[in-house]
Amino acid sequence: MHGRPRKAPKPEDEAASAAKAKKLRSLQSQFFSFHHNKIYTKEAVELSAKLLEINPESYTAWNYRKLAVEHHLSQPESNPDSVKSILDDELRVVESALRQNFKSYGAWHHRKWILSKGHSLIDHELRLLDKFQKADSRNFHAWNYRRFVAELMNRSEQDELKYTEHMIYTNFSNYSAWHNRSVLLSNLLEEKAEGFLSKEKVLPEEYEFIHQAIFTDPDDQSGWFYHLWLLDQTVKDDSPLLVSSWPAHGSDLFLLEDRCHNGSAFSPFTTLHSDSGSFPVVLYFNQSVEGVSSSTVTVESGFNKNEDLVWKPLSASNSQTAQVWVAHLKFPTSEFHSSVEVSVGHSKGIISSKGSQHSYPSTFSFKVCVQPVERDFSEASVAENISWREEDFKVYGRQTQESIPIVSFDELSIKNDHEPTASSWRAEAIAKEIECFRELLSLMDCKIGKLTLARLLMAYDVMAFSCANKLVHSEEVLELYNDLMKLDTSHYQYYKDEHSLVFLQQVTSSRESLLKHCFQYKDSVSSSICNPICLRLNNLSLSQMGAFEKLLWVQMLDLSQNELRSIEGLEAMQLLSCLSLRNNKLRSLTALEPLRKLKSLRVLDISYNEIGEHSIDTTRYLCSSPLSHSVGSEWNKDETVISGVALINYWEAFFIFKELSLKQLDIVGNAIADEKFKSILVKVLPKLKRLDGELLD
Repeated sequence: MHGRPRKAPKPEDEAASAAKAKKLRSLQSQFFSFHHNKIYTKEAVELSAKLLEINPESYTAWNYRKLAVEHHLSQPESNPDSVKSILDDELRVVESALRQNFKSYGAWHHRKWILSKGHSLIDHELRLLDKFQKADSRNFHAWNYRRFVAELMNRSEQDELKYTEHMIYTNFSNYSAWHNRSVLLSNLLEEKAEGFLSKEKVLPEEYEFIHQAIFTDPDDQSGWFYHLWLLDQTVKDDSPLLVSSWPAHGSDLFLLEDRCHNGSAFSPFTTLHSDSGSFPVVLYFNQSVEGVSSSTVTVESGFNKNEDLVWKPLSASNSQTAQVWVAHLKFPTSEFHSSVEVSVGHSKGIISSKGSQHSYPSTFSFKVCVQPVERDFSEASVAENISWREEDFKVYGRQTQESIPIVSFDELSIKNDHEPTASSWRAEAIAKEIECFRELLSLMDCKIGKLTLARLLMAYDVMAFSCANKLVHSEEVLELYNDLMKLDTSHYQYYKDEHSLVFLQQVTSSRESLLKHCFQYKDSVSSSICNPICLRLNNLSLSQMGAFEKLLWVQMLDLSQNELRSIEGLEAMQLLSCLSLRNNKLRSLTALEPLRKLKSLRVLDISYNEIGEHSIDTTRYLCSSPLSHSVGSEWNKDETVISGVALINYWEAFFIFKELSLKQLDIVGNAIADEKFKSILVKVLPKLKRLDGELLD
C-alpha cells in the first residue's frame, strides 16, 4: 500500500519467495516453448493457467490464451457446447487470477475480451463485482468493468447513478464512486435525459449531496474533488465563446508605415507600426477551438477580401486546436480610412476540443487609419539601445482620457441567445456555496476549504460582475492564497501560481488599476518601438503569467525581477515588439517557445535567468504533453550546420530564434551564454544589431 514503510523479510519469507521464483521460472520456460511453437493442447493451456495463478500480470500468458481460444473456436468440430465450455474455462481462470490480484490490468482486460465474444451471464458478473467492490469499494478496475457490463446489459444510467449514491452512503471516501457519478451525470446532461434537462435543476441538488460528505469528514479529499468538478460544471459554458479581440470593439487603429517623431500625435494605445504592410486580427476564445477559417469568420473591410485571409492557431503545440487565433489584414500604402467588421461563428464549424459547437455568433468592429510618414531619424538610431532602467521610464499621465482597449465580454457586441436566468442561477448557486464554506471555515481551519472558498469567490466575481469588469473579492482571495502558502508548504508553488493569476486579473480589471502599471518610455526615437508606453509588471513576485485576454494591445512589456518559470500563453500578445524577462527563473531555451509566434518582437532581454544550469528542464512539460511541443519537430537534417558552425548542441536555440527578427538581445548572466553560444546567435539572427549591450559590426 502507498505510504507504508518496507519491512525487512523474515528468513522463512525469503525461502518461500525463492521457492516461488524457482517454480515460476520452470513454468515460464515450458510456457514460452509452447507459445513459440504455437502449441494449444489441453496440457499447454492448463500450464498457462498455472502461470497466471502465480503471476496474474503476465501479459504474454493472457495473449497466449486469447490465441488458444481463437484456435479452438476455429476448429471444424467446434459446436455451441464446446464454445461455452472454452469460454467458461477462461472466465474461471480470470476469476482465479483476480483472487490473487484484483487490480490486475491483464485479467480485467481478458474478462472484457471474453464477454465481447457474446458469452456472458450478466447476473453472475454483477455478483462477482459486488464481491470485489465489498473487498475494495474504490477499486477503479472494478468500476471500469462495471461500466462495461452495464452497457452490455443496457442498464440505464439513472439506475447506475442510484448505485453510486448507495456506494457513497456506504463510504463517503469512495473516490471511484464519486468519479463514476460525474461520468454518469455528464452523459445524462449531454443526452438531456428525463429529469436531467438542464444543469440549473440538477447541480443545486448535487451541491446539497456533496455537502453531507464534506461536512462529515472535511479532511477526506474524495468529496472535495467532486465539488471541484461541480464548480467547473457551474462556471464553464459548454459552448465556446469569443471573450476578447484585437483590435478591440469600437477602437480607432492608427497604422504607421514607419517609426517617427510624428507618432506622438496619435494615441499610444492604438497606434501600430507595421513594416510588413499588414496588421494582425486576434480572436481570443474562452477555451480551445478548431475550425476558425474564412468560412466561419467573416471580415468586411474596404481593403481586403475575406477569402484571402488565412487564420492560424496560436499554440506552442502542433495542434490545429487553440484558444487564440490570428489572421493578418493587408492595408494600402497610401493614406486611407476604413471601417472593419468581424463576424465570428455565424456559420457553423467552430468546435471546442470537447466537441461543443460555437453557438453564440459574435460581431465586433473598429476603424483603421493608414498614415504614411517620412523617415526622420538617422541610421545611427536604428541600433539605438533600448534600456530597461528605472530612470528611462516615467509614470504615464493618470488623468489622461486616452481609451485603453481593456476588452470585456459585453464590449464585443456579442449577439447570443443567453437567457437572463442562465447566468443568474449560476451566480446564485455560487453565492450559496460561498456562504456554506464561510460557515465551515468559521468552525475549523481547513486548508482545502480555504482553497475552495478562493475558487468560489473568483468564480462569483466573474459571473456577477462581468459587465462591470470588477473583482470585488480579489483582496480576500489573495489573502487566502497567502495563508495557504504558509499553512501548506508542500503545495507552495501551486498557491503561488494561483496568487499570481488572481493578482493579474486584479491589475487588468479596470482602466484605473491598469494605468498604475503603464509607464512612458524616455522621449526618444527608436526603430524598435512604435509608441513609448510600457506595461511594467516587474518586481511583483509573479510566478505565472495570465490575463492575456486583457493584454492583447501591449507592445512593450517589462516582466523583469519576477519568478517566472514559464511564459506559456504569451504567444497571444501578437503586438509585442519589446519584452524584458530579466531576472526570472527560466530554466531552458525551450521555456521561450511561445516567442516563436511573436513575429513583431524586436527587443528581448532574457539576462540573468537559469538557462543552461539544468541539463533537463522538467518544468517544460508541466502544462502539456512533450509530444505536442513543436520545438525540434520540424528538424531538417540539412540544417545541422550554419555558416560552418555545428548546431547539434544548440538546436533549441536555433529553433527558438531562427524565425525571429530580433535587433537587440540580452542573454548575459545565463550559464549558456559563453562566447561560442553568442557566435551561434549572431549567425542565427542576421538582423541582430546589439548583443548584451554591445553594438555588432
